Amino acid sequence: MDKTQLASVKELISEKTNLLIVTHNNPDGDALGSSMALYNYLIKKNKNVSVITPNHFPENLAWLKGADKVCIYNQNMADAKKIIEQAEIIFCLDFNALHRIDKMEEAIKTATAHKVLIDHHLQPQLENFNFVFSKIDISSTSELIYNFIVNLDGKDAIDKDMADAIYVGILTDTGSYSYSCNYEETYTISAHLLQIGIDAEAIHRKIYDTFSESRLRLLGYCLSKKLIVIDELSTAYISLTREELNYFNYQVGDTEGLVNYALSIEHIKLAVLFTEREGLVRISFRSKGDIDVNEFARKHFNGGGHHNASGATSRISLKETIAKFNNSIKDYSELYVIFDEED
Repeated sequence: MDKTQLASVKELISEKTNLLIVTHNNPDGDALGSSMALYNYLIKKNKNVSVITPNHFPENLAWLKGADKVCIYNQNMADAKKIIEQAEIIFCLDFNALHRIDKMEEAIKTATAHKVLIDHHLQPQLENFNFVFSKIDISSTSELIYNFIVNLDGKDAIDKDMADAIYVGILTDTGSYSYSCNYEETYTISAHLLQIGIDAEAIHRKIYDTFSESRLRLLGYCLSKKLIVIDELSTAYISLTREELNYFNYQVGDTEGLVNYALSIEHIKLAVLFTEREGLVRISFRSKGDIDVNEFARKHFNGGGHHNASGATSRISLKETIAKFNNSIKDYSELYVIFDEED
């Protein structure tokens, strides 16, 4: 991490009182894990710390220390705007561009606070932040937060509450150490978290063994009824309408990981999940090897993220979005080259 920027941020933290942490829409384990780790670190410095998420986070993350203090923007807009206005430093975690925070975008963009970006996604939108700590060849933003805290105050500054949160971020953003984890430091950090006293097995159970019956039935429905495979393009996708989500009593987080089931098919190189929400369609892209879904998402859907994992939002109908995707794949000559070479 840049020592000059670290020194400046450390001085700011010591001088300021009202600190705010924000993360992206539809917070996942890394978004909330990194946020709670930083929250607990700053609380120990006797700061007035707030965390705002654009919408609610999955219930299997609610046990993290401080999660009960999170302000949900779309449920408490007046309170959230007041917090943003009073903030002196805003830490922006696990997103590379302000549109990722949805309806909060304008409030954060116009806020007078110093803005600190800590993120691991490609192509960060640098112009909107005063300080940027960005590293893409790392497991997660939570790992970055670990390094951020250690660089500021040393390893002893990390307590068990922070360690739990950091481990959740690493665990979920690597799919239980199955991707984005070919970095020695990721395992060195994980070992230190174990030394601090986390219970890795218990955390895994809290994250992955808490499915509701309706979520499991939704998974079965997706795999048996909604999985579309395009063999000649080594592509598979799943789409879900609002009516289907409602039928299975959809809760935030219920579609987490669904796209990976499509990608797990042996010959599939590109997998996509389309979920219809009110007035928009959420798109999750996953790929194997050299297929750059960050580039694809940016070019065709104004999205982005990582080389093998990206997201986007479509403002046209679900049917039109899927049609656009199918047409884009057919016109995307680089994919054909990759499929031909690998197959």
